Parts: sequence; structure tokens; C-alpha cells
Amino acid sequence: MAIADKLVLQRQRHLKWRWLDWLELALMILCGLLCFGFSLSVTADIVTRTIGHPWLWLQEVTSTLFIYAIFIGTAVATRRNDHLYLTAISEAMHGAPRVIVEAIIRLIVLGVAFCLIWYGYQNYLRGFGSFRLPSGTPIASLYAIIPLSGILIGLFTIEQLVNGLRNGFEHPEPPDDDVAPVATAAQTRAQP
Repeated sequence: MAIADKLVLQRQRHLKWRWLDWLELALMILCGLLCFGFSLSVTADIVTRTIGHPWLWLQEVTSTLFIYAIFIGTAVATRRNDHLYLTAISEAMHGAPRVIVEAIIRLIVLGVAFCLIWYGYQNYLRGFGSFRLPSGTPIASLYAIIPLSGILIGLFTIEQLVNGLRNGFEHPEPPDDDVAPVATAAQTRAQP
């Protein structure tokens, strides 16, 4: 099984466009690299402080990697439906009530995406007036990911909304390949 098959989630395939699978794969890889870099920079920061020769720039690197991982992770979680939707409510419904609730939830997420784009861009522009120490990098470098994350969240939410209204939101999920089948009591008794 290729790495792409493991990283691109096949759950709720009816809500996804195949042509965006490459973006999910790229975001998953990027998120993994950001988390690895974050862990590495925290470890290096601890080691350099412990030996008495701290590298102050590591704190900037650590915070940048952390913030970027959060916003990239939020975007990819939207595509994978792994975020805090009110799924317990909507999955308990069927038919028209489910379509209405699913559409409302996604419209709310779309509103959040719009706020991330609008206010994130405003913060990005204002960030050129403040600088990070010790490097002197504009703080806008931290804020750049916020509107980009909003664009990705909006794209993935529109993808799900369009496909959900076209194909329906409820589809039976195929069983996971990793989960072992559960034997019923009759099957257990029939075994020698």
C-alpha cells in the first residue's frame, strides 16, 4: 500500500472530489514535517539551554512551526471530517432533517473560514509594523498562515456542502481493513 493510500482518508468518499486528494496528501505530509520540526526544535532548545549556550532563535522557529502546524492541521482536518463538527447530532438523524443540520453546520464552518480569511489578512498586513526578536522578522510571517488556512477550510467545506447536497450526507461506511471481524456467539460455538 502506497503512502498516499494511507494518508488520504477514504472515509466519507461521497463528500470528496478526487482532484483534491493531492492537496490532502500534501497537507498531511506538510503537517507531519511541521510537527517533526517542532519536536526537533524544542529538543534542541532544551539541550542548548541545559548546556548553558541557548540559541534564542530556536524559540522563534518553534513558535512558527507550532502555529503553522495548527492552522495546516485545521484545514486538513476539515477535509477529513476529523474536526469538531456536531456529528453526534447529525448522525442520529435521517432524511431531510439530516440534510438541513449538515448544511447548517457546514455554513457555520464556512462563516468561520471567511472570518479567518478576512481578519487573518488584516492581521497579516498589520504584522509588518511589529518585529520578532532576536531576528527582526516581521510578525506578519506568523500571521500569513491564517488567511491561507481560511481559504483551504472554505474550499474543503464547499466541497463537502456541494457533494453532500448532490449525493446525500449519509452513506454507509465500508469496514476498516485494520479492524478484525468480530465473531458472533453462534460462530464462536461452532468453532472446534
